[in-house]
Amino acid sequence: MEEAQRRALRRGRARLVAVLRVAPLWDPLEERGLFTRPMVEELQSAGSRGEQARQLIIDLETRGKQAFPTFLSILRDTGQGDLADMLIEECECLPGPPQPVDLRPVELDLRGEKHNKSARFPERLSVPVQAESERPRTPPVLAPGSAVDKRNRDLVYELKGDPCGRCLILNNVNFSRDSNLSTREGSDVDCEKLEKRFKTLRFDVLTRRDLKAQEMASELQKLAWQDHGALDCCVVVILSHGCQTSHIQFPGGIYGTDGNSIPIEKIVNYFNGSHCPSLRGKPKLFFIQACGGEQRDRGFVVDCDSPGDEAPGGSLESDATPFQPPSANMDEPDAVASLPTPSDILVSYSTFPGFVSWREVSSGSWYVETLDSVLEQYASSEDLLNMLLRVANAVSAKGTYKQIPGCFNFLRKKFFFACK
Repeated sequence: MEEAQRRALRRGRARLVAVLRVAPLWDPLEERGLFTRPMVEELQSAGSRGEQARQLIIDLETRGKQAFPTFLSILRDTGQGDLADMLIEECECLPGPPQPVDLRPVELDLRGEKHNKSARFPERLSVPVQAESERPRTPPVLAPGSAVDKRNRDLVYELKGDPCGRCLILNNVNFSRDSNLSTREGSDVDCEKLEKRFKTLRFDVLTRRDLKAQEMASELQKLAWQDHGALDCCVVVILSHGCQTSHIQFPGGIYGTDGNSIPIEKIVNYFNGSHCPSLRGKPKLFFIQACGGEQRDRGFVVDCDSPGDEAPGGSLESDATPFQPPSANMDEPDAVASLPTPSDILVSYSTFPGFVSWREVSSGSWYVETLDSVLEQYASSEDLLNMLLRVANAVSAKGTYKQIPGCFNFLRKKFFFACK
C-alpha cells in the first residue's frame, strides 16, 4: 500500500471506528482475497463493533498494493460510499509520491594507467541498475495492535455515540474585590478554543462563566447526576485561579469568584463509580488550568537544538494563590474508609503541584494553547496519553520561567477521541 493511502486510513480512522458497519464487509473481504477465513474470524473476535473496525483498519495497511482500492469498492458495494469518499478526499489532500526516476545502465570507464595491467577488463562495463518497482518485496511485518495481536484487543475505550459525551467548561475570569484575586485576562481565549475543539471531537459542550465556589459545585453535581447511559465518556474543563490544599487523592484546589476554593479531589469524586453510576466503566477526563502553588521554576541548563520561546514582556500572568494549611481542629477523614476506587479517571494538570501556571493576555495559557494545537494535529491518530506527552514536552520548552504539565492517570484502557 502506498504511503499516502496509509496516511489517509490513519487520518480517517477515528470516523471509521465510530460509524463503520463491519458486519457486511466480512464476506467481500474474503471473496476478494484481502483476508483469509481465519483472519476474518480473528477480526470478528476482536471485541465490539468499534474495536473490530479499528483492528480492520490497522490490518488493511499490511494487505498489499490493491488493498486500498479494493476496500473502497467494498465500502461502496455495502452502502457506505460516504466513507469511501472521505478516504479519497484524505488521500487527495496529501502530497503525492515522488515521480519515478528513469534508471538506465551506467557505463564505467575502466581504462587508465593506474589499473592492474594483468587484470583483463572490457574497455567499458555496463552495470544494470534494478528499478525499485522490480525489486523483490519482503512480506510486510504485522504491526503491534493488529488483529493477530490479541494482547491489545480489549485495551481501547469504545466511543460509538454522537455526541460521545458531555463536556462542561467552567471559566472564571472576574473575581470579587474581597477575594484579592486578579482578573484572569486571556482566559476567554482559552475557553473559546476548547469550546470549538471539544465540539469538533463530538462532545455536547456547556460553558459556565464566573461562578462562586458553591455555584461551581452545583454545576458539577448537576452534570454528575445526569443520565450518561447512552454516552461513552465525560469531560470537565476548569479555568480559574488555583492553590495548594491538603489532600488524600488528587492535589490542588480551584477558586470560585468569591475567593472560596473547592479541592480538586472533591470535584473528581462527584464522578466516581459510587456517586455517578451511569459513568461506571466509562472514561472521565478532567483538564485543569490553574496554579498548583506559588513556586516559580527557572529550570536548569541543558543542551538543546533551539532556544525556548520567550514570553512577551509584561503580558505574562500566573494563576497562583498562597497555600492555606488546614486548621488544627479540622477533622481528618479516614484514608482507608473514604477512598473509593478512582477507576477510568484521568486528571490533567497544567503544572506540577506546588508551581505556578503561566497565562498570556493575548493568546491565553501556555497549557491550553498547546493542548488545543496538539488535539488539532493528533486527535485523529494518537491516544490521549501520547498527546499529553506532546503537550508536556512543548510547554516545558517555553519561557524564562518554566512549567511542566502532568496528569494523574487511572484509565484502564487507551483513549482515542472520535473526530467529526
